[in-house]
Amino acid sequence: MSLVDSIAQHLPEYTAWRRDLHAHPEVGFEEHRTAALVAERLTAMGIEVHTGIGGTGVVGVIRGKATGNTPRTVGLRADMDALPLTEANSFAHASQNPGRMHGCGHDGHTTMLLAAARHMAENRDFEGTVHLYFQPAEELGAGAPAMQKDGLLQRFPADAVYALHNRPGMPVGHYGIRPGPMLAGVTFWDIHVQGKGGHAARPEVTHDPVVCGAALISALQSVVARNVSPHAQAVLSVTGMETGRAYNVIPDGVRLFGTVRTFAPEVTELVRERMERLAESVASGFGCRAALDFRVLTPPLINSAEHATRFADAVAGLVGEAKVERNMPASMGGEDFAYFLQEVPGAFINVGNGEQGADLHHPRYDFNDEAIPYGAAALVAVVRQELG
Repeated sequence: MSLVDSIAQHLPEYTAWRRDLHAHPEVGFEEHRTAALVAERLTAMGIEVHTGIGGTGVVGVIRGKATGNTPRTVGLRADMDALPLTEANSFAHASQNPGRMHGCGHDGHTTMLLAAARHMAENRDFEGTVHLYFQPAEELGAGAPAMQKDGLLQRFPADAVYALHNRPGMPVGHYGIRPGPMLAGVTFWDIHVQGKGGHAARPEVTHDPVVCGAALISALQSVVARNVSPHAQAVLSVTGMETGRAYNVIPDGVRLFGTVRTFAPEVTELVRERMERLAESVASGFGCRAALDFRVLTPPLINSAEHATRFADAVAGLVGEAKVERNMPASMGGEDFAYFLQEVPGAFINVGNGEQGADLHHPRYDFNDEAIPYGAAALVAVVRQELG
């Protein structure tokens, strides 16, 4: 029996687990019920469990066959948090928590790692130790740093780390990965424009921050187009503008906000510097002042070429080479697993979620339960690749 088929024997049970998580979503650092369920199921599998790491993080420890050599360790990570999103689905397992939804499939990722854990606990046919990292707050870009700050990699070290994410639009049973940069570094920013408000009938005695903000929105479009090399990649998006609400009042201030995505820290810094200079100079021309608040949420996710090859080899052994894309295009999406990869070599892979249904972060998204055995088998297979 194949590894996928062996795990799929329990698919009805895993589907029930996943749908229960979907019905009870919890956002970053509030995953108390989710963490308790994870710890309960790991304990029932006979796995050593540690809780409260980085807030609501859970770690499971599976020890394989003992050898006379210094054992290697592998870390496997799954994210547990949901989004602050109102679900539009009406099926039986739709969210029961208003304004909370598993719109990114972390309910599926958690179930995949639990399924992999169960298989490895029952078949300890590897030499070394597997550390299971169930991580909070990925959507905030804060869960991985919180676990690391809590001593995760010192208490539960890894010679290599691996993680996965479902990919809508990719057929179930297919995988995608690439060496090097795979996901962008994510930055959120605010620009606060301070002017001088007054009566809308007398604009000549004001320094209008609304007009200044509008000009600044246009000016910011030049940052990537005229400063970033065409051989590099960057996105700068203005996603909102907040200001006054009265028809007859010119407000004192305006807040612009948005995001920057790049694949290299030096490009991020170039964009930041140009944004700061533009904000100050454009505001000055309108008699206003502007200040940039530029916050890096996650660094670029960079797969080790060696470990990306290992992960690709492992899943090719499950489904055949034709169903593995080894050099898939990089994405401007972000992922805080990047913090793990800054400390330990490893790789991140996409698992097909099916060609039908809504995309990630959409209120009608739902994880495809048929993908559970393929994600779980990928994690088990890469452990066997690493630990023999």
